[in-house]
Amino acid sequence: MFKIKEVYARWIGIPVVAVFITLFAKHGHGHDLTFMHKLWISLVFTAYYWNVAFFMFIYFRKRFPEIRQTPKRLLITVLTLSVFLVFGGVPIRLLLGLASFEDLTGIDVYFNFLKVSFTAAFWVGAVYEAVYFFENWKNTIQINEALKIQQIRTQFEVLQNQMSPHFLFNSLNTLTALIAENHDIAIEFTQKLSDVYRYILQHKDKELVPLGEELEFVRDYMFLLQMRYPDNLHAHIAVADAYQQLYIAPLTIQMLVENAIKHNVISRTHPLNIDIYVENGRSVVVKNNLMLKNSIQKSTKTGLENIRKRYEYLGQRKIDVITTARNFMVAIPLIRLVKEKDFSHTKAYESINH
Repeated sequence: MFKIKEVYARWIGIPVVAVFITLFAKHGHGHDLTFMHKLWISLVFTAYYWNVAFFMFIYFRKRFPEIRQTPKRLLITVLTLSVFLVFGGVPIRLLLGLASFEDLTGIDVYFNFLKVSFTAAFWVGAVYEAVYFFENWKNTIQINEALKIQQIRTQFEVLQNQMSPHFLFNSLNTLTALIAENHDIAIEFTQKLSDVYRYILQHKDKELVPLGEELEFVRDYMFLLQMRYPDNLHAHIAVADAYQQLYIAPLTIQMLVENAIKHNVISRTHPLNIDIYVENGRSVVVKNNLMLKNSIQKSTKTGLENIRKRYEYLGQRKIDVITTARNFMVAIPLIRLVKEKDFSHTKAYESINH
């Protein structure tokens, strides 16, 4: 849509600028040229300069697309455009008969109309940069809004899974049995259940959380699950302290554990094993043995997609999903904060990439 509008603006703007140059600029060839001849010359030069400058802008935007590269991009664009304005018009002057090859030894052929060219280039370039800035600003707002929607969907899915009657029924049944069998374990179960809900409520609005906090939450969550499957569910978390302060999107590991519980058989003869570990210092991996149920409850199919979209936004990296004959693995990129700021309002972070 923007490209179509730009084409119209360019080909309307070229004759308008050409008319202004014809009316107000000195052509430097005396008064022997008619108005239409001057207009034709101005039109040719304006179209030539404008189109070449346009493709320069587009090239350098693609070459330096990131916001932090803006000063470098503008500097290189200005220098390249300046060289072009000085030397780029010589072939056109030769073709139009406004200069001869003998004139190339002097400096006038290079600096004639340079003031007019730079003025026109400045205003046209300013318009392009203003439009580009507001397009980026609009896209940033759209991305932020999309992320908020995605977070809301994720929160809804997690809270729906945890607050569902099925989950509450199982938790209360487990708690009732524990009260009758082991009062101390029942108290611990109640505390862990409270911690799980507290974590969800406290972190539901954040983009990133420290891996250590997420793992502590997952341990509480796994404790509740293992009370339901005491001999059938085994979890092993092996993450070195060096990675505890790196960041991930909240509730991602819990969602993967929930998916493993939901989609796989859990029995004494077929126990479910879940391993959580860091691979190559770049990703935290959630791995489970694969024993798919013949029939499973209807899935929203948004869990992995939610995580995938959030990580495309946060770290420009994709999550890795690997399925083998025996195992299902999902690798979640670890993120390092670039600046110590409120990461719910800044994009000052980067994926770990060795």
